[in-house]
Amino acid sequence: MSLMPLAFLMGFLGSVHCAVMCGPIVLGLPLDKKSSWHNVLQVLLYQFGRISIYALLGTLVGLLGNTFAVFAKQETLSLVIGVLLVLFTIAQLSGKYIKAFQKLQNKMVIPISKLMGKVFKLPYWGFFAGMLNGLIPCGMVYLALATALSSANSQSGASFMLLFGMGTTPLMLFISLGGVYLKKYFKFNSQKLIPWFALFIGALFILRSANLNIPFLSPHTHSAYGSAANCD
Repeated sequence: MSLMPLAFLMGFLGSVHCAVMCGPIVLGLPLDKKSSWHNVLQVLLYQFGRISIYALLGTLVGLLGNTFAVFAKQETLSLVIGVLLVLFTIAQLSGKYIKAFQKLQNKMVIPISKLMGKVFKLPYWGFFAGMLNGLIPCGMVYLALATALSSANSQSGASFMLLFGMGTTPLMLFISLGGVYLKKYFKFNSQKLIPWFALFIGALFILRSANLNIPFLSPHTHSAYGSAANCD
């Protein structure tokens, strides 16, 4: 039950949110105005560092999913993830927990911001700054990780998050190299995109757990992740 085709698309469509939220960070990078090639190198290293962290996180959630797969069937794991995402959507749309989420995010961002100031002093700071950017709390990244969790495999989890990161890269590069602050042109709150993405992915997981033998939407699978993996 591969969701890889969805990974790049999720990143590409969700990059609007990433660009609006992380745009100020990218535009605030200490680039050298006298050396354009050096700037390009640092920007590319920044994106590479960010994607590397996504891949690492994907590896970890893949291992976590593999642990769950020992105790649950593939369909059960998909159903649980789908239901949790739908409940997350309801919580987000209700507006009751938004402030609590924002407070938690702010607490997590503070130590990352302090480290960001220190890595800028390094020769190839772009890579390390990108890694820190990848750790900044982000709803789209969490949604991608929830999807990668279903892979129940470290390699598949890493591949999913790698493709997700690559999907977000074109727009982020455009901002970095073009100096465009997208928030000036988007009049809506990009945070509102997250619940709808979560609802779509949650519904997809629930549908796939039904095992209806519908290509991609609800393909027929084996009872467990382990048996499916040995079927290739």
